[in-house]
Parts: sequence; C-alpha cells; structure tokens
Amino acid sequence: MKVPKEASERAERLRDAITKYRTLQHEKDVSPISADALDSLKYELAELEGKYPELVTPDSPTQIVAGAPMPFLKKVRHTVPQWSFNDAFTEEDIRAFDERVRKVSGVAPTYDLELKIDGLKIVLAYEKGELTTAATRGDGVVGEDVTHNIRTIASVPVHLKRPIDLVAEGEVYLTRSGFVKLNELREKQGEPLFANPRNAAAGSIRQLDPAIAAARPLGVFLYDVAATSESFPQTQSEELAYLAALGLPVNSEHAHADSLKDVFTYWKKWQGRDREKVDYQIDGIVLKVESQSAQQTLGYTGKAPRFAIAYKFPPEQVETVVEDISLQVGRTGKLTPVAHLRSVAVAGTVVARATLHNEDFIAEKDIRIGDTVILQKAGDIIPEVVSVVSEMRPKGAKSWKFPTHSALCGGAGEIERVPGEAAHRCKVAGSFEQQSRKLAYFAGKSALDIAGMGRETVRTLMEHDLISDFDDIFDLTKDELLALEGFEETKAAKLITAIGVAKEVPLDRLLIGLGISHVGDETAFLLATHFHTLAALRAASEDALSSISGIGPIIGRAVAEWFKDSSNRALLMRLEKHLKIQKVVAPSRGALTGQTVVITGTLPTLSREEAEARVRRAGGKVAAAVSSKISFIVAGEHPGSKYEKAQTLGVSIISESDFLKKLEA
Repeated sequence: MKVPKEASERAERLRDAITKYRTLQHEKDVSPISADALDSLKYELAELEGKYPELVTPDSPTQIVAGAPMPFLKKVRHTVPQWSFNDAFTEEDIRAFDERVRKVSGVAPTYDLELKIDGLKIVLAYEKGELTTAATRGDGVVGEDVTHNIRTIASVPVHLKRPIDLVAEGEVYLTRSGFVKLNELREKQGEPLFANPRNAAAGSIRQLDPAIAAARPLGVFLYDVAATSESFPQTQSEELAYLAALGLPVNSEHAHADSLKDVFTYWKKWQGRDREKVDYQIDGIVLKVESQSAQQTLGYTGKAPRFAIAYKFPPEQVETVVEDISLQVGRTGKLTPVAHLRSVAVAGTVVARATLHNEDFIAEKDIRIGDTVILQKAGDIIPEVVSVVSEMRPKGAKSWKFPTHSALCGGAGEIERVPGEAAHRCKVAGSFEQQSRKLAYFAGKSALDIAGMGRETVRTLMEHDLISDFDDIFDLTKDELLALEGFEETKAAKLITAIGVAKEVPLDRLLIGLGISHVGDETAFLLATHFHTLAALRAASEDALSSISGIGPIIGRAVAEWFKDSSNRALLMRLEKHLKIQKVVAPSRGALTGQTVVITGTLPTLSREEAEARVRRAGGKVAAAVSSKISFIVAGEHPGSKYEKAQTLGVSIISESDFLKKLEA
C-alpha cells in the first residue's frame, strides 16, 4: 500500500514530538504536556504505523524504551533487560490483545489484574538476601544507580527474609497527599512546582543527595520477579505472593480474571470512585497472563512484553487536529469562535468541537487551522483547547482572524468588537432567535426531517453551545445530550438515531434546509434534478442557473451568490463530511406527468412534505394555491379555504388513498 504523503509527514512530526517530550520526562523529569496528552500522541503514531507498516523506523518511540541515564549518576547495566508496557485505551484494544495471546499461546488465558502506579520504575538486586543495587530502568539496558536514595524508603527492606539472590521490578511513587504538600512548600520557597506525582517521585530519586528522598513521602510496590536463585513462581499471582513472603512491599489491590468480563469490571471499578480511595496516583490497570509458561511462549517485542498490557483510564487531556474554525451565536448576540476537530475521545466521551472563547484567546495561544492541539474537558459539556503542539504544525498554517461579517448575524451580517472587551457581537439584534429558526427549519419536516429536533430542542442545544450551524447537529453525541436537563437515556438515543437517519438526504431536501433565498420545494427540486450533485451545482455559473426553465435571473443570481460566499462554501465542506447526499432524478414519464396538484389539510399517513415529494417523483408539479389550472387537490382533515375554492371552481378533490392509487397507476 502506498503511504499518503500527509500520513508520512504526520508520522515524522509525531516521532520528533514524542521523542522530545519523552526525553524531557524521563531524563529531565519535566513535562511540557500532560501524560494523557503524550499517550494520545503515542497512540496516534501507533495507529498510523499499524495502518502503514512502512512508516515504522528503528528509532520510533513505538520500538524503543525511553530514557537515558543522567550523567551525574553512576551507571548500572541490568542483568535482565527492562521493558515498558504497550498501552490499550478501549475495550476493542483489550479484545485484540486477548485474541493475539490466544493465537500465539494456543490456550485460553486467565489474567492477573494489577493497578498501574504512575511513578518511576525501579529494579532492586539482592545478593544472598542483601540489597546491593537499586537502579532506574534507563533505556532498558543501562540505568542509574539510585541505591543511596532507595535505602531511605522505609518499606524497602535492606535484608530479605531468606538469603537468596533476587532481581525484582517495581514502581517508586509519591503519595498524592504528599504531592500536594510538597508543591505547597515549593511554592512558598519560590521553587517551580512539580507537574505531577510521577515527576516528583522521579525528581526525588534521581538526586545525589539522599536527604532529599528521605524528606519526601515515597513508597514502593514490587510487582515482578526478573530473576531468582530459587524455583521460579509458576503464575503471576504466585510471583506477588513470593515477593511478599520475602518481605518486599506488594500492592494488595490486585485480582484474578477468568474472562474479559472480569477485566472490564475491574477496570470500571478502579476508573470510578475506588480510584480516590488510595493515596497514590494510578492511570489504569495492567493485565498480565497468569501462566508463567504462557508468558515464556509469548515473549517480548523490542520494547514490551507480549503477555502484558496497560489498560489506561479515559484521558482528561488528548491531542487532536483543528480542521476548521467557525462562529457560534449566543442569546445576547455574542459571537464565540469554535474549533471543529478531528473526533476524539476525552474524559470518556467523543467530541468534535471545542470552544476558543474569543479573539484574544486564539491569538495568545496562536491557534491555527491544521494545528495539533491539546484538548481537555474539565466539567463543561464542550471542551476547550489547552495548548498547541507547535512541533506538529503543518507548513503554511495561517493565523486565524475574526471575520467582519457572518451569516449568523442576519441582515448585512455585520460584526463589531465590544468596546473595552475581548468579545465580539452581531450588530443586528435578535441574531440568536434568527439562527435558532434557521436550525429548526433545517432539521424540520420540509428539509432533513430529524424527529425530536424541534424549536425548543434547538434552542436548548444552542444555549449550551452544542450547536450553532447546520453541521454541528451531526457532531452531537449521546453523552452530550445526557448532560442536559430533560434528556434521559431513551430520548437521547432516539435523537441520535434520528440524526443518523438524516445523514442520508436527497439533494433537494438539503437545498431546502440551507435556506437559500428564493429556494423553496419546487425550486430545490428543479435544481436537484438538473444538476444531480452538489459539486455540479456549486460550480454552476449565474447564467447557467438562470437559463433553467422555472428558475430565471432573480433566483439564479441568489443561488450563485450563496455558493460564492466563502463561509457558505466552508459550511458545505463540513456538511459533506457527514452527509451522504442522494441524487434526485426527474422521471421522463410518470403517473402525474403534466398534472399540477395542491395538497391541503392533515393527511392520515403522509406529511405534506412527503406527499409533495411523491407528486414530483411521479412527474407532477406542486402548487400552493388553487386555480382552474389545478388538476386535482388531495385533501385531509381540516382542509380550509383551499377545499372550498376547489369546490367552487369544480376542481377534483380526492383523498390520500385515492392519491396513492393514482401514483401506482
């Protein structure tokens, strides 16, 4: 498979950015971006390399262990190579891992489930029961000698309970409560704050002065036997019991899993409230195949065991790409920039939009279309952009400027900046109401016919900054709806289903919904049947439009001007990412060819829009008023004055059932 240029360029930028951030984290204990955001970058790179194996390079972060030893600390060559875990973020990832284990090992695996401590990996070496060396992982081959600091941690025994040789692996951590107190002290002393407990733990251990480590609330959990002079435990659970029996600190919060159901139950338990019950930072769980013989069969890749994987909790911060920037209008006419994003899961929900607040916010963070950004969702329904990953910026990305006009503002669409504030607003009053009517019409029966999206629902969604323009409707998620008052599970699911159905839309119904001046049902049908595709209509000149029978110069000019408008063209591009637009073909000869029909009253089964569409598909024309030229009217309940006029003029009046029979003739 040929690798697209954009995929190759993005993979290269991802490798460079990840390598930079990992180096800073593992060698300098500095985190310019959060661990969640770094995980997100690594996950995207892994997906790209999985799709295009040609992109894998020997120095890719997916292939090597991060971290070189600090020059001021003594080097230690590991007797057993050290690894890092591959990460999983979804149930699908775990199912794929389980399938690989089954395929390679040839058995149905059971798992030991452990908490993934967010700390610094440590390797302890004992000879005849005496602690000889404590080393960091380093690059997996050579680590740093930090024995002098590890000896200050009370829970780490200097003497084992038996005089054996042992290499054990585990994690050094700083308690969460201790992390808060440490940063409070550093703030008082004017020192830079630690970004997270992991960096604080690493910064404490990777020091020459053991007094620093001794003064901080550090702990250790051991979780693997790398080598022993005694008989090797036969399961992962037995390994933990073996370590504990030797007097080493082992986390008691682990469980056995006979099935993936057990895995997911354990993950959900610790992703929820139980996560706050422990005084150490955890960012997921680790699955390890129980059987030692199966572990040996599965072996290792260049950087990770094939018998274990880290199942991460939903990230609070992720990376994604800004695909476009548009405006949304608030109740007071205030305009807020919104980033349209490559869909991404953050804090357990999928999002495709983020607020950009105002012009000054965008300028301060230098956010551009095409940028890779860090996104977070901290309590609000719609997330916000934290920062730009400048290393990932594509060439030629231009700064975004607040427009002077917008279709959201009605009238001439003029925009003004509020004096003395960072906010912009529409000059025309009532813009929110006007836009809510446009959106309700777009979603209504005449256009896309989205069941459950009436005027009040549209207003609610606008008030919570979830929709502002037509394309926003198709980015809505059930999670966003459930966060709103009045939306329970069933109602939210029904609306999401209705939106999904509306994604397949005939071209004429889309044109009706767009609200183009002078384009109603009949004109939309003429345009759709003449051009067949949105691309052809978009490219049509004013003269070509005006020359169509039934269109004329006034409508032709209005349509041409609408499609020339840059904001309308951008809107259509966003819509086309969501919609499957169906061609509309006028019949060369149909049951109603040459006939003109009026629909009036409430029909038993068909909406008026559906009945009119059937007339057109059968070759007929629809009229709004009754005259002597009308072929017949279809009347339902409460037909009103049109029924009376048809009687006066002697125009044929038929029921819905007779109408349907005519269509079948």
